[in-house]
Amino acid sequence: MAEYIWLDGKKPTAELRAKTKIIEGPVTSLEQIPVWGFDGSSTEQAEGRFSDCGLKPVYFVPDPIRGGKNILVMCEVLNADGSPHATNTRAVLENVAAKFAEQNPWFGVEQEYTLYQGDRPFGWPEAGFPGPQGKYYCGVGNDKVYGRPLVEDHMQSCLDAGLTISGINAEVMPAQWEFQIGPLPALQAADQLWLARWLLQRLGEDYNAYAKLDPKPVEGDWNGAGGHTNFSTESMRGDNGIEFIKAACEKLKSFHAQHIAVYGAGNEKRLTGKHETCSVHEFRSGVGDRGASVRIPTRVSNEGRGYLEDRRPAANLDPYQIFTALLETTCGQGFDSKKYNWA
Repeated sequence: MAEYIWLDGKKPTAELRAKTKIIEGPVTSLEQIPVWGFDGSSTEQAEGRFSDCGLKPVYFVPDPIRGGKNILVMCEVLNADGSPHATNTRAVLENVAAKFAEQNPWFGVEQEYTLYQGDRPFGWPEAGFPGPQGKYYCGVGNDKVYGRPLVEDHMQSCLDAGLTISGINAEVMPAQWEFQIGPLPALQAADQLWLARWLLQRLGEDYNAYAKLDPKPVEGDWNGAGGHTNFSTESMRGDNGIEFIKAACEKLKSFHAQHIAVYGAGNEKRLTGKHETCSVHEFRSGVGDRGASVRIPTRVSNEGRGYLEDRRPAANLDPYQIFTALLETTCGQGFDSKKYNWA
């Protein structure tokens, strides 16, 4: 059983779709996984009178839910003629990543999400609100942590699938969690993030819960949900790398508006200057500053090398778009979201 997974054409934020194909196995290479198709008119990617779209396998891992020799297959969406579909943001990143491959860039994403049951965050009272924030972040105990069985199951499933998950933690708002993917090269990091998201949603079916990636799931004095993106090049990780990090921050400042355009729908509700964010209308970088747009970790500053943390992306980020923007701005001449009809 091969679970073909792809991104639909929903606006402003694409969602995951999947279906199962029975193929000959065991599968040891992408070449063994055939191109498939689907009804694009049902995913907002085609019209009903000419609705065939293609699924091109680009990455696969063991299926930790079905087990055995079954696999999860990340796919790109193609037009009927085999060209990349307009919604295929991965094909864009593939070209950009190849252009800057000699700089050996690495990416990691800190994926925050909010567990929901029905129309309420998981574990919240049916009416009213839980106690104020303060005790929930990295908490332990039934009065502080909501949904841990699903979170633990998800972490183990990511490990069983061979994904580079580097940790999990409960977040500041109750029922809000985070997992981290990376560091990895651009395409691998992005593919793995999407597969980890799919696993989270699929396992949620077994727990009568689902993960919401809304940047501001609950209005008021509650933290939003981000997708902090850690990024480095070989120069940043090398001797005197801090100077390359600072130079990258200056470039990012110059293209702040262009980045914000693709950093997640509804992100302005989260980037208010409160709750560990910088205002969407401002760019600021700083050492150890979680209220900055881009944070340089204190350890990185002390050691003079390492990476930067772009804190602007929302939880509903498309990593293919985010990584493209970071590469074009820091390694090239700058990013223009209109170039790809992304904004």
